[in-house]
Amino acid sequence: MDIFGRAEKRAGYSRADCHKHSGYSLNTASMLQHGAAYTPFILEGGQYYRLFTSMFLHFGIQHLANNMLVLFVLGQRMERVFGGWKFLVLYLAGGLGGNLVSLYMDTVKQEYAVSAGASGAVFAVMGAMIYVVLRRKGRVEDLTVKQIVFMAVVAVLLGLTDSGVDNAAHIGGMVCGFLVSILLYHQRKIRNVEP
Repeated sequence: MDIFGRAEKRAGYSRADCHKHSGYSLNTASMLQHGAAYTPFILEGGQYYRLFTSMFLHFGIQHLANNMLVLFVLGQRMERVFGGWKFLVLYLAGGLGGNLVSLYMDTVKQEYAVSAGASGAVFAVMGAMIYVVLRRKGRVEDLTVKQIVFMAVVAVLLGLTDSGVDNAAHIGGMVCGFLVSILLYHQRKIRNVEP
């Protein structure tokens, strides 16, 4: 039996379900077929690319809209702070880091769930913003430390109240974003130049 067959048996997904609802983002089997993260596929099947591809898949339009709204609010500020390339590195590294933490927690708990979404990367942006605000002594553009920490705490607490949320990816992404920003963020010093 191949890896997909073992997953079908373990989780109740079938190839027939994939084909019946092909492309439907609320169908778990279809999401698996298109690159969602699933620990047995990654570790037993060697499908490590799922740690990356799962960041670009979402379970429905509401899931996508929530992530994009937060990214819109925080991302544009952080892109101005870091610059385009560093922001891209932060986003991708934070998303991968969040997925690795999620993979690790799945193996520790021996509980496997299909996972997808940009939340780990979005939380990485939030973690980076916390670091930048601390370095700037209290503010990023119009956001203060209190506002950003409040936003982060509320986001984590909301995740903890929903059983379908991959909190390991959220928290892992936030921590990775904070750590990556230590490497990438260098505050520019403004010099007074007299004519």
